[in-house]
Amino acid sequence: MSITEHELQIELEGIEDPDLGGDIVSHGLVNDVQIEDETARIELAMNAPYAPSEMELGNRIREVCDEAGLEADLRAHVGEEHGFDDQVLPRVRNVIAVASGKGGVGKTTVAANIAAGLEKRGAMVGLLDADIHGPNIPKILPPESDPGVTPSEDIVPPRSDGVRVISMGMMMEDEDDPAILRGPMVNKFMLKFLEGVEWGRLDYLIVDLPPGTGDATLNLLQSMPVTGAVVVTTPQEMALEDTRKGIQMFKKHDTPVLGIVENMSSFICPSCDDQHGLFGTDGAQTIVDKYDVPLLGQIPIHPDFGADGSQGALVKDEESQVQETVENLVADVADQIGATNRQTVADNVEGGPTNQLPTETKD
Repeated sequence: MSITEHELQIELEGIEDPDLGGDIVSHGLVNDVQIEDETARIELAMNAPYAPSEMELGNRIREVCDEAGLEADLRAHVGEEHGFDDQVLPRVRNVIAVASGKGGVGKTTVAANIAAGLEKRGAMVGLLDADIHGPNIPKILPPESDPGVTPSEDIVPPRSDGVRVISMGMMMEDEDDPAILRGPMVNKFMLKFLEGVEWGRLDYLIVDLPPGTGDATLNLLQSMPVTGAVVVTTPQEMALEDTRKGIQMFKKHDTPVLGIVENMSSFICPSCDDQHGLFGTDGAQTIVDKYDVPLLGQIPIHPDFGADGSQGALVKDEESQVQETVENLVADVADQIGATNRQTVADNVEGGPTNQLPTETKD
């Protein structure tokens, strides 16, 4: 054996985390290193599949192994020992809540685009339409079949372009029928969608929350382990005011805010491609500056995006003028999920015994 496991670990200490600073070993991101024959099997405490930053970290680890004459076999594992709660939705790696302080800002369209974009990157994705009174997800991502039922009476979500989707809209005989439900019934349906859906294994579950900061949203935050929230707004002051309230709600519930998406940030003229700030400019930047959260993207008004979502998931349209904007948004969301999870691991290491490999001792 040309290099020992301990020596390889020391080499891995030269890899810096792009978001946390410091090396990946000190942060507890390397669970285990085993060398057998010419293969280095390395278990990592990383949990954001297909996030660009974690894919790059994986590439750097492979380079270190290659320089040592080893083939890298990388695996990922996080659990309770890293500070994660896996009691609710145990087969779901990450839950991303997509929220807005008020309705009409394009929250559902953004949620659908994030789901479709993550699936396009290669992830296993589910989309839960938790907006009981305005279940529009089926219009944006039409299901390929009706929901199924398991022998244990769990709901099997149908797929739409690879994304597993469940929505109250699928339960209605007429899509124009209103969902007239009082608080207890809303909570009952939400509990069924959380605990009674056979999602299978998912890398990401996107939850399209109801708009605002009402009981339905609060109950959802208390019922599921949300990895982080994406907050959607427009540049208008009325929307920004409600967005501030939404961020305060997440902070009070210790839910990380992954960042802000400013929808309808400008209007792109289809004739000349000039951009015009119909609702003001850079309104979301004031939120970003005040709360120190990332600006994930600014999506302009454009026919390709479909303000009502009727054109489907934009990220599937290879010719769209705003495709790059949405793809960058999806990549940034995945990166923020990765950074949030790695920070949780690092905090757990700093607050207790480390999970690093023991130092080799001489006989």
